[in-house]
Amino acid sequence: MTTPPGYADSTEPLPLIYVVDGNWAVGLTAPLIVVQADPYLKIAPYIQVSVGYAGEEAADWARLRNRDLVPPGEPVSDGMVATLAAARDSGAMTQEYLDAYLAELADTRADVFLGFLTDELHPVLSSRLRVSEGGHGLFGYSYGGLFALYAWLREAVPFATFGAGSPGVVGPDSRIFALAGAQPEDSAGPRLHVTLNEAELLGEIPLYREMSRHVLAVLEQVHGRGRSRDVSRTVLRETHLTGLQASFLSYLKTCHAH
Repeated sequence: MTTPPGYADSTEPLPLIYVVDGNWAVGLTAPLIVVQADPYLKIAPYIQVSVGYAGEEAADWARLRNRDLVPPGEPVSDGMVATLAAARDSGAMTQEYLDAYLAELADTRADVFLGFLTDELHPVLSSRLRVSEGGHGLFGYSYGGLFALYAWLREAVPFATFGAGSPGVVGPDSRIFALAGAQPEDSAGPRLHVTLNEAELLGEIPLYREMSRHVLAVLEQVHGRGRSRDVSRTVLRETHLTGLQASFLSYLKTCHAH
């Protein structure tokens, strides 16, 4: 948990912003809490909750996240399999790790993880911290962005805003398409901010170009349901790896300004 400047001297209740992939994301996102003191940005005060894995599970966070952040029943695309095989062939990944990685993708449980955040973690934090009634946010990147998009489509309470950075919609038969197509027409809901990176859209890695095309197709579905007013989007001049911090800052500036 990361509290903002001046928190100890204040009695004001604040919204919580949950950031998934805490083992990776905390080092790049938590320091940005100081931007609340930047007179040029006008970021509203918040408390950041970085959600990750502890103990023995911390060493396996990169594959355990697949289980928790990917919607149930999400197909594994040919592009993902080819990318993992290339990593194995280059020596960046062992066959044992590849098998374990795919095993987590074969039994995905984003619904269970979302229930943990909303029904277990949030009530506990609300009882222990000075937490506001509303204005809470959820941010994720890559598969975390897929999770944030999934949670937005389900209009998960108590979140009022969702930040989906480079959401990992990597296949044309993603469950996200069915969820987006089932949205009520012209309904007003929570705010969604989507970012993609220039290198993903135009770069040499097929998996990222494919992902970008699918994300844009999902947004077209959302627009077709009359929900454009709920959605903002930005293209960042970053790569998939460097885009995390920039994506989070873009989300803060767009969805959590005074």
